Amino acid sequence: MAEFTLRIDGMHCGSCVRRVTQVLTATEGVQVQEVRIGAARLSSAAEPAPVELAIAALSKAGYPAHLEK
Repeated sequence: MAEFTLRIDGMHCGSCVRRVTQVLTATEGVQVQEVRIGAARLSSAAEPAPVELAIAALSKAGYPAHLEK
């Protein structure tokens, strides 16, 4: 199972954490491990992991994100 971390801009509070968690939970192929202000740790059984799909879902919800290197 592949794990990856996204850095997420625009998160300021607990409501943001809940919203981001909802968006990522609804993203096909992504399992949420942890969401905190500014980041999310995710995993996926898919190869390759659907990183771009998760980033696009967050962007649509108003949270620009990028893969942490």
